[in-house]
Amino acid sequence: MHQHRTLPPYGRDWLAQVFQCQASRNKGVIRRQVIDVEREVGVEALVAEVKRRRFRLIRTPTHFVIVCDDGPVEVVG
Repeated sequence: MHQHRTLPPYGRDWLAQVFQCQASRNKGVIRRQVIDVEREVGVEALVAEVKRRRFRLIRTPTHFVIVCDDGPVEVVG
């Protein structure tokens, strides 16, 4: 009996999976490491998808933080 190993999502599949989470549906927050985004799909693709969804994107030196809401964002502190 053969076991089929399921490969992790990559590229557009990875990006789609990021936005299928509950946080995306419920106006929550998604966090992904910059290095993972660069490896899996590329920063330009992430930025384009965030803009398409009218979400907000914050970049730190190590993480992307996606605010899954199109309302205003205030940085305090």
